[in-house]
Amino acid sequence: MNLKKYLVRALHRLQKGPGYTYKELLVWYCDNTNTHGPKRIIKEGPKKKLIWFFLTLLFASLVFWQWGILINTYLSYNVTSSLSIGFKTMKFPAVTICNANPFKYSEVKPLLKELDRLIEAALERILQPTPGNSTENVSLPLDLELWNQIPLVLIDEHDRDNPIILDIFETNQTAAGNETAMDNKTKEKKYKLAVKLCSHQGSENCTYRNFSSAAQAVTEWYILQSTSILSKVPLHERIRMGYQAEDMILACLYGAEPCNYKNFTQIYHPDHGNCYIFNWGMDEEALNSSNPGAEFGLKLILDISQQDYIPYLSSAAGARLMLHQQKSFPFLKDQGIYAMAGTETSIGVLVDELERMGYPYSDCTVNGSDVPVKNLYSQYNTSYSIQACLRSCFQNHMVEICGCGHYMFPLPEGVNYCNNEDNPGWAYCYSSLRSSIKQRQICIDSCKETCNDTQYKMTISMADWPSEASEDWIFHILSYERDMSTNVTLDRNGIIKLNIYFQEYNYRTISESAATTIVWLLSSLGGQFGFWMGGSVLCLIEFGEIIIDSLWITIIHVISWCKGLKQRRARARYPDAPPTVSELVEAHTNLGFQHEAVGAVPRAEALPPEPGTPPPNYDSLRVQPLDSLGPDSDAD
Repeated sequence: MNLKKYLVRALHRLQKGPGYTYKELLVWYCDNTNTHGPKRIIKEGPKKKLIWFFLTLLFASLVFWQWGILINTYLSYNVTSSLSIGFKTMKFPAVTICNANPFKYSEVKPLLKELDRLIEAALERILQPTPGNSTENVSLPLDLELWNQIPLVLIDEHDRDNPIILDIFETNQTAAGNETAMDNKTKEKKYKLAVKLCSHQGSENCTYRNFSSAAQAVTEWYILQSTSILSKVPLHERIRMGYQAEDMILACLYGAEPCNYKNFTQIYHPDHGNCYIFNWGMDEEALNSSNPGAEFGLKLILDISQQDYIPYLSSAAGARLMLHQQKSFPFLKDQGIYAMAGTETSIGVLVDELERMGYPYSDCTVNGSDVPVKNLYSQYNTSYSIQACLRSCFQNHMVEICGCGHYMFPLPEGVNYCNNEDNPGWAYCYSSLRSSIKQRQICIDSCKETCNDTQYKMTISMADWPSEASEDWIFHILSYERDMSTNVTLDRNGIIKLNIYFQEYNYRTISESAATTIVWLLSSLGGQFGFWMGGSVLCLIEFGEIIIDSLWITIIHVISWCKGLKQRRARARYPDAPPTVSELVEAHTNLGFQHEAVGAVPRAEALPPEPGTPPPNYDSLRVQPLDSLGPDSDAD
C-alpha cells in the first residue's frame, strides 16, 4: 500500500512539470537550456527567429552527421601496429630435419616395382614413339590394370578446337596412321602430357590435368600412384623403410656440449618420411641459447644417402629443415627450406614476436578452442596453428565428399586412407576438391590465425664442404665412425653440414593496439557537440529531461483518452442510466418556466379542477440545495 502511495505521489510530482502541452514544454526547454541556439529562437524577432531556427537545425544536423562518422569509426575496431626492440636470453628454436627422399629405395622397391616398370615403358613410348625403337622387355607383361586406374595420356593440340587424346599404351588402334601421326605430333611439339582422372574406371566423367612439361606430369602421376600403394602399408612398416636417426645424424654439437641422435624426437611426416626434431620441448624443458653467434648454436653433420633415392618420386636431393616454436607441428612443405648436399649451410636467426588483439579487433584465437574445425594434428599433442586447421578442414571435406582420407594428412577416427582398389575415383575427387575455390574459401573462413606467434627470420649462407684438400680425411673419419670400417662409404653427394645460431639477442615485438578507444570516442563526440552547438554533457541531460517530460505528457493524454473511451462505451451500453446533478437542475428549471406559462392562461379558458382535488403546491418545485438531498430524498 505504501508503495502504491509512493508511486502515485511520484506520478503527481512528474505531472507538475514545465507544462501540460508539448508547446509549453518546448518553450520552457528553449528558455532554460544551456545550448546557445534554442534561446535565440524564442527571444528574437520574427526574422531573426527564423534565421536562428535554420542555423540551429543546420548545426544540429552537422553534429549528428559527425557523431555517426565517429561512432562508425569506433565500431570498425581498427588497430595500429607498433614495433619495439628488446634484448633478452631467448629459447633456442625447435629444429626439424628430414631427408628430401621419404623412403630408402632399397626398402620400398618391392612395393613400387610394377609402378617403376610402367613409368619406364611409358617414358620409352613418349621419347621413342616410332615402332621398333622401343627397348621395353615384352617378355614381362605390364600391369595395365594399375595403369588404367590413373593413366597418362598425350593430348594433341594441333587443332585446339578438336584436340586428340592418345593413350600411351593403347594398342587396338585400327587407323594405319595413328602411330605415324603420334610421331609427327611429337616432332612438331604440339602435344602435352596429361594425367587422366575419372570418377570411376571406365567412366566418361573424366578430367585431364595438363602440364607444360612431361617431367612435371610424370612426377605428379607417380605421386598419385605411390600414394595409393603406400596408404595400405602399416605405419610401423613405413617408419622402418625410412631413414633412421643413427644413420642420418653423423655428428651433433650444441654450443660446447656434444649431442647425438638420442637428443632428437622422431615423428613420421607423410611428405618426408622419418623426421627428427631437436629441442621440441615435449619431454624436457626447452634449451636456452647462452650467447649469440655461430659458436653457441647447433652444429650438425648429416648423411642423406642420395644413392638410395627413389628415382621418380624425389627429384630434389638434400635435407629439408625448419625452425619453429616448441610443441608446434612442423609443416615443412610450406615453411621448410632445403640444405644442399656437399655444402656447409649457415643459418643466422632473428626472432619476431607477433601479438594480435583478439575479438572484436581481429578474428584470432588463443588456442584454437573456438575454431569450428576439429584439429586432426592434436594426436601429436601439438599447439594450434592455422596450417593444422586448414589441412584438418581439407581432410574433413575429403572424408565427407570422397568417402576416404588423403594419405598426406592425419585421419579422423574410423576412416581409411584412399587407394585405387577400395576407392577407384579417389584421385578424381581429390583433384576436384583441391581445385575447388568454394571448398578452399570455406576452410579459410573457418580457420583463424593465432593471437600470439613467433616467427624466425633466417639469413642463409653456403660454402662447399668439405674442401678438396680436406675431404679425404673427413670422409675417412666419418665413414669409420658410422660403419666401423676403414673403407670410405661417404662422398660429397650425401654429406651436409649445418650451423644454426642466433645472430643477436635483439628481438622485435610487433604488437597491435586499438586505434580508437572509448575515451577517444567520448572526447570526439564532446568536441563536435561543443564546436557546433556550444553544448556539454549537461545539455544532453537537459535534452534527456525534455524527452522524459514529453513521454509523461503523452502517457497522461493516453490515460485521459482511455478514460473517456470507457465512459462513452458505458453510456452506449446503459442508455437509461440515472440523471446527473446537472440534468436534475436543468429539469427543475424547465418546470419553473412551464408554471409561469400556465398562470398566463385566461381564467375563462382555464379548466376547473375536479371536485375534491387539492390546489397545486408550487413550493415543491423550487430548487432545493443539493446538500439537503439525503440518500432517501424523493427530489428526483
